Amino acid sequence: MTMTVHVDIVSAENEIFSGLAEMIFAPAELGEVGISPRHAPFLSKLNPGEVRVKVSETESYPFFISGGILEVQPHLVTILADTAIRAKDIDESAALEAKAKAEEALQDKTGKIDFEAAHTQLTQAIMQLRTLDRVRKRGGH
Repeated sequence: MTMTVHVDIVSAENEIFSGLAEMIFAPAELGEVGISPRHAPFLSKLNPGEVRVKVSETESYPFFISGGILEVQPHLVTILADTAIRAKDIDESAALEAKAKAEEALQDKTGKIDFEAAHTQLTQAIMQLRTLDRVRKRGGH
């Protein structure tokens, strides 16, 4: 019998996923982490990127998160995301448009832009597009 760990992925808007998993992959602040059942407890900030929940050898669920907090306990993994979207629900044209607008804003030399906000928007749009690309390459959901 395969060991599993309970996973909850929640955002400010709603619960995105709750269930058992064999493995969870997440974009932690210091790099991607892989979390298996009975992992040592820890906390980490999360960067924008893909969270992948592997529920079996043949099935996994990809999500995009815009950042947040990861809490790992031996039998429970909680991801508190600023924003979380199922990868299949990412609007590619909206992400491309957001990327173009952020790039344009960053080119503005008049000083009338919020550089940090534009950089954050660009990072999130790029990570949404990378998540879609990874899902397509894996032939995932």
